[in-house]
Amino acid sequence: MKQRWIVGILLFDEVEVLDFAGPFEVFSVTAYADQSPGGSPDEKPFLVKTVSENGQTVNARNGLKIVPDYSFEDAPDFDIVVVPGGWGTRKEIENERVIGWIRERNDQVQLMTSVCTGALLLAKAGLLHQKKATTHWGSYDWLENQFPDVKVQRNVKFVDEDRIVTSGGISAGINMSFHVVKRLLGKETAQRTARRMEYDIDLDDIV
Repeated sequence: MKQRWIVGILLFDEVEVLDFAGPFEVFSVTAYADQSPGGSPDEKPFLVKTVSENGQTVNARNGLKIVPDYSFEDAPDFDIVVVPGGWGTRKEIENERVIGWIRERNDQVQLMTSVCTGALLLAKAGLLHQKKATTHWGSYDWLENQFPDVKVQRNVKFVDEDRIVTSGGISAGINMSFHVVKRLLGKETAQRTARRMEYDIDLDDIV
C-alpha cells in the first residue's frame, strides 16, 4: 500500500494568504507517478486539510475568507502540521489555546513546519529551544529578541531540524514544501510536482 500523510494547515484571522496557500497547493498537487494530478485526493500521497481554533470562517489578509475543515475539537490526527504567519501572529502568539494546540500536536506529528512568522508561534510553544530556525527577513530581530535561545538563520529559504522545518516569508513556504516532498517521496516526485505547477525551482539545491 502506498504511504499517505494527512497535512493540517493552521488558519487564523489575518493569516498571510500565500503562507498557507503555497504549501496547500504543493501538497495537494503532488501525486505518485502512476496517478493523474487531477485524480481523487484520496489516492494521492497527501490529504490536505485546514483547521482553526473554532472552525468558523477565517478572515485572511486582504479580505480573503476561508472556511476551515475542522476546529481544534474535531480535527483528526495529522502527520504534518503547517503553521503559517502573517499579521495575525501578533495576536495568536498571546493565544494560549493556539500555542497549546501547537505544543500538543508536536508530540503527535511526523513533521511540524512553519512559514514566515509562524516560527514565532513554534518558539512560543517551546519547540525551537536551542534549534536553528528562520522566519520572514523583516522578523529576524523579533524572533531573536523574543526568543534568544533560538539560533536564527538569516537569508535562507528554510531550515530543517529533523522533525521541525521552518521557512522564510510568504513564498518561501513553497520551497519548504518542495523540500518536504523531496524528503518523503524523492526528487523525481518533487520535480513532477514543480513541473505541474510551472514553478521554477532547482531541486538539486533542496537538500
